[in-house]
Amino acid sequence: MKNIKFLPSTITITMCFLFIGFNTHAQDKWVAPANADKIINPLKGNTSATESGKRTFKMLCVVCHGAKGKGNGIGGSGLTPKPSDLTSTSVQNQTDGAIYWKLTKGRPPMASYETAIPENKRWEIINYIRTLKK
Repeated sequence: MKNIKFLPSTITITMCFLFIGFNTHAQDKWVAPANADKIINPLKGNTSATESGKRTFKMLCVVCHGAKGKGNGIGGSGLTPKPSDLTSTSVQNQTDGAIYWKLTKGRPPMASYETAIPENKRWEIINYIRTLKK
């Protein structure tokens, strides 16, 4: 069997290509499709839904997004891209429908919650996220 020799530069280039290829989402801004903006929050302004959303957030979302939604949860520390800062203007300026779409569909490393969290609960979480505004 012949020994195959790789030049260090070949290995370096290959490793860079693989790294860039596996982290394409890390570089892309996550934008919901335009039709997501038309999805209306059926629980908007419902204070009991917001309280329920807070409880669900604390059970499911805090691990990555942190207790105050800043994206600094212990479970998110090793993720690429890092969890979003839900208090940020870039998140808070999105429509409820866009946030709902992202929560529903997910994008690695964010899971899809389409089947894991009932629709009503996802809207409750969005109501709570709105209270995190800076």
